Amino acid sequence: MSVFTADAVKQYEEKGYLLHKKQLFSPEKLSRLTSIFEEHLADKGAKLSDELDTPHFRDERLLEFLLSKVALDAVEPLIGPNIALWSSHFICKDPFVGRATPWHEDSHYWKPRVSRIDKIVTIWLALDRSTRENGCMRVIPETHLTFGFSEYEDMDATKNTFQSAIRNVDMSKAVYFELEQGECSLHDARIIHGAEANTSPYRRCGYTMRYMSTETRVFHEKKPDFKIWLARGVDMAGNVYANA
Repeated sequence: MSVFTADAVKQYEEKGYLLHKKQLFSPEKLSRLTSIFEEHLADKGAKLSDELDTPHFRDERLLEFLLSKVALDAVEPLIGPNIALWSSHFICKDPFVGRATPWHEDSHYWKPRVSRIDKIVTIWLALDRSTRENGCMRVIPETHLTFGFSEYEDMDATKNTFQSAIRNVDMSKAVYFELEQGECSLHDARIIHGAEANTSPYRRCGYTMRYMSTETRVFHEKKPDFKIWLARGVDMAGNVYANA
């Protein structure tokens, strides 16, 4: 059963995002997920705290959360009943030094690897309180309707999580996703989004859980070691799944 009303789904379709100002997981389950994150953070070695990509490849405990009924019930009304787990990422901005995330579209980076870039959604789960002060996510509403491919320019990768950023973004339209711990946002892969650097004394960590319709064909030859899971329903595009 969907966790969203018909009006909320309509907003997602029109604006490209939703804010879920309720706890996605139970307190006990959120505590376990946070503990797993803290383990990954402690073991990151030379990586920066925002570079903990696809942690579920190395730690299958995370599949309990990624393939959970509550997460899939949240995304089903947005992309349909046949759902693949596309990816996940612990994105942590450390106090005072957390890098900015430049304006970008996920679709810009994913296009070469998939047959279509609609019906791809990210749940951004706040493991820490996320505010404007510590660099919460922000989006430019309705930009997913422009097909997800803007003009980019080079950026300084030492200060930013990406080496490029979208040119000429109208900052006056930005919506900031301020979330309490355990709340989440959902956004379309084509929407323009980013985050400012964390110059505050408060850590800002989120767990992104990314899903796509199984109507999307993943070109496995582009990244042979990358794994996807059939999360709900049936395959529609002839993909290869880790849990097949």
